[in-house]
Amino acid sequence: MTTPVLSVRGLSIGYRVKRELHDVVHDIGFDVQPGQVLALVGESGSGKTTTGHAILGLLPENGEITAGSITFRGHELTTFTGKQWRDLRGRTVSLIPQDPTVSLDPVRRVGHQVEDVLRLHTDLDADARRERVHELFELVGFTEVERRYGQYPHELSGGMRQRVLIAAAVAGDPDLIIADEPTSGLDVTVQKQVLDLIDTLRERSSTSIVLITHDLGVAADRSDVIGVMHQGQIVEFGPTAEVIADPRHNYTRRLLASVPSRLSLRADRRAVPVDAETLIDVEDLRKEFGDFAAVDGISFSVRAGETVSIVGESGSGKTTTARVLTGLTSATAGRVSVLGNDVTALGRRGFRPLRRDIQIVYQNPYSSFDPRFDVFDVVAEPFLAFADAAWWARHSKRARRHVFGERVAAALESAALPADFIDRHPRELSGGQRQRVAIARALVLEPKILVLDEPISALDVSVAAQILALLDRLQRERGLTYVFISHDLAAVAALSDRVVVMRHGAIVEQGTVEQVFHSPTDAYTVRLLTAIAGSELDQAAPQVTTVSGGPRS
Repeated sequence: MTTPVLSVRGLSIGYRVKRELHDVVHDIGFDVQPGQVLALVGESGSGKTTTGHAILGLLPENGEITAGSITFRGHELTTFTGKQWRDLRGRTVSLIPQDPTVSLDPVRRVGHQVEDVLRLHTDLDADARRERVHELFELVGFTEVERRYGQYPHELSGGMRQRVLIAAAVAGDPDLIIADEPTSGLDVTVQKQVLDLIDTLRERSSTSIVLITHDLGVAADRSDVIGVMHQGQIVEFGPTAEVIADPRHNYTRRLLASVPSRLSLRADRRAVPVDAETLIDVEDLRKEFGDFAAVDGISFSVRAGETVSIVGESGSGKTTTARVLTGLTSATAGRVSVLGNDVTALGRRGFRPLRRDIQIVYQNPYSSFDPRFDVFDVVAEPFLAFADAAWWARHSKRARRHVFGERVAAALESAALPADFIDRHPRELSGGQRQRVAIARALVLEPKILVLDEPISALDVSVAAQILALLDRLQRERGLTYVFISHDLAAVAALSDRVVVMRHGAIVEQGTVEQVFHSPTDAYTVRLLTAIAGSELDQAAPQVTTVSGGPRS
C-alpha cells in the first residue's frame, strides 16, 4: 500500500482569547496520497483554513494544536522548531495563499519575490536564479517573462498575481502544496486557467495538493477525495464522485442544494411584459480614462421589474458602466437615461434627487461602511443626503432614531435581519449579515432600481444562495428592477431575465438568459460558459433530502 505524503490523526486546534482557549477544530483525520488532490470544503468558520495553516506551521500566535499528529514524509510536524520549518516550508511543502493582493510585497518586483524562494532553498547564484524564475514564469503561462520579472504587483491583473504566487509555490519542487482558496474572487475564465495550471503542475511532478475551497463546483471538478468540514469537524469524507453523487450527511446535502446549477434557468420566473416601461436606456455610452476606453460605445435597456445582468471578465467595463448608471462616474460620450432623465447631462449635484430611486449594493459591504457607525447609522445614512445638514448635526442620535427608527427597522426586516441588529457594529457581523445590511441601506429610501455590483462574490455558497433568494423575494414583493453585475454565471442564470456580455469595454452579445446561455452566438460567450466550474455536480445531481449519517470511512 502506498505511504501517504501527509497523514493527519486526531487533530484538534484552538485559539486563545483573553487566556481562554476556544476549540475550533475537533479530532479530525485524513491521508493525502502522492499526486492526490484532497479538497477541504465548508463555509467560513468551518476550520478548513485553520487546518491548512496548522499543516504548514503558520497558525497565528494565539493559535495552538491541542491534540493530535501531523506527519509529513515520516516527520512529525507538530514538534518542529522554527529552523526546521524554515528548511521545510517553500522547499518540500508550500502554500498558495488566497489573496495575492496582500500576499505580495507591493514595493518589490515580482521576479525578486519568487527569487527569494530559490535564495533560501538552493545554491544557485544570482544569474541562475534569474534564469530559473524566467523558466517558472513560462511554466505558469507568462509571455514576455523578462518584462513580467521586472513588474510590480499593481501592474498585474488578479489572475497574473495568482500565477506569480503559484510560481513561488512550485519553485522548490515541493511534494505537497496547500492551496487556500486559490481562485476566490477570480473570473471564471481566469479561475479555469489557474486550476488548469495547478492540475498540469501536479501531473508533471506528482505533487500532492490540499485544496481549501468553499466552491463546491471547483472541488467536484478538481479533486480526487473530498472532506466536508462543519463547525470544526469533518462530517463527511470519501472519493469526490461518491460524496457528490450520494451525500450521506445533512450538511453536505444542504451545501449541494445551495449550489446553482451551472446552466439551469429559473422555470418560475415571471415574464416581464414587453410593453413594460423602460427605466434605463443606454445609447452609445463611452467612458475614457486618459487614452483608455473602459467602456466603448455600448447600448442596452432595462425595463421595469426585470433583471438585466452584465457579465464579463475583470476589465470588461462592467463596474464602470454601473458607476455611470448611478452617477458616481461621468460619461465621456453617449446618452444614459435613468427614469427619463439624461444623467450624462447631470453633475453629481444634479443626480442627487435620482438617488431616491436608484441605489447601489457593492461587492464588499464592509469597505463601504464607516467603521465608526453602528447598523442604525449605516442603514440611515442615505437619509443624510436628503436631510437638512444643519438639522442632522443639531439633533442627537436619539432624536434621529425617533424620526427614522421605524423605517430603518422596516428595511432591516425586509433584508431578513432582526430589529435588534440596529445596535450592532459591522465588525460583529458575518459576511452574509453585512451584505444584508448593505441591501437594507439600499432599500431604506424605497428605490425603484438596485444596481448590484458583485453582491455575492465574497460569500460562501449557502450564504450566497440565501442572498439570491432574498433578492428574488424582494423583486417579487416590491416590483424592483435590478442591474446585476457578476462573474458568477450560475447565479446570473438563476436570477436574470436578460444578459449583456461585455469584453474589453464593448458588448459582444446580449439577449434573453435562455438565448445567451443555451444558444450563444459569440465565441467569447461560449468560452465564459464552458469555464464554469461544476460539471461534475451537474452529472451527479443528487436528490437532496434529509437523512442521517456520519462521515464515510
